[in-house]
Amino acid sequence: MASIPSPTIRARRLRRELRRLREAAGLTAESVATELGWHRSKMIRVELGHSRVTQQNVQDLLRIYQPSAEDRETLSTLARQARLKGWWNAYGDVLPDDYIGFEAEAAAISTFQSLYVPGLLQTEEYARAIILAGRTTADPDEVDRRVAARTARKALLSRDVPPKLWIILDEAAVRRVVGGHRVMRAQNARLIEACGNPRIEIQILPFVAGAHAAMGGPFTILDYDDPVLDPTIVYVDNDATTALLEEEEQVARHRLVFDHLRAKALDPDESAEFLKRVADEYPSQ
Repeated sequence: MASIPSPTIRARRLRRELRRLREAAGLTAESVATELGWHRSKMIRVELGHSRVTQQNVQDLLRIYQPSAEDRETLSTLARQARLKGWWNAYGDVLPDDYIGFEAEAAAISTFQSLYVPGLLQTEEYARAIILAGRTTADPDEVDRRVAARTARKALLSRDVPPKLWIILDEAAVRRVVGGHRVMRAQNARLIEACGNPRIEIQILPFVAGAHAAMGGPFTILDYDDPVLDPTIVYVDNDATTALLEEEEQVARHRLVFDHLRAKALDPDESAEFLKRVADEYPSQ
C-alpha cells in the first residue's frame, strides 16, 4: 500500500493556516466573505471543515491576506495535498467519516474500548462477526468490503515507524463470545501476541474495578509528531453517532479520563497474564 501524506490531515492544516492568516491580517470572517461575494456561512464552513476548500478558494483568500512568499508556497502545497486520494477513498461507501484519514498519520493512538477489541487488533473472522452483528440487513458484498477496509487499516502497524498504540479494554470486551469459541481463541491469541510488541501496550480493566470514569462509552485519542501543526484529536464513536473533538478543553478532559482508566486497570504484565487465563477458559473444540 503506497504511503502518501494524509489528505485529511493536510486539509485540516490548510483550514487552520487560512484562519491564522485571516486573524493575523485583522480581518473578520464576515468582512472577507463580503469582499469575495461569499455568504458568511461559507467562510465558517471553510474554516471549520464543513465545506471543501478548492484551489480557487485558496487563491482568492491569499489575494486578500497577502501572506509571505513562504506562507503562500506552504498553503499552495497543502491545497494540492488535500486533493489527493488516500487508500481509504476506495472504501468511501463503507468508511463514511474522516477518522481513518486522521488515524493514518497518528504518532500515538490511545483508546478505551468497552465492548469489543479495537479494529487495529481484530482478526478477520472476529471483524466479520462484529460487522454482521451490527448490520443484520447488510448484503454479503458490503460485509466483505467492510472487512477488507478494516484489514487494510492494519498496514498502519507495519509502517517504518508505527504509532504507539495504548489500549485499555474493559473485561467485557474479552469475555463476550463473538463469532464462537474458535473465533475468540484466535482473537485472544492475537491480543496475547500484541502484548509482546514494544509499540503496543494493552491493559485490561477488570469487572472488580467497579465504576470508572468512562462509563459513558469508548473513545480514542490521536496524537501527532508535531502538536503545533497537528493538535490532538479525540474521536468518540458509539455506533449511533460519531464525533471528532478538537477543543483543548475536550481533549484535556478525555486525556484525564484515560489516565484514570490506566490507574484502575491491570498493568500490562498483569493484563497479559489475564488474557492467558481467559484463553484457557475457551473450550478447545
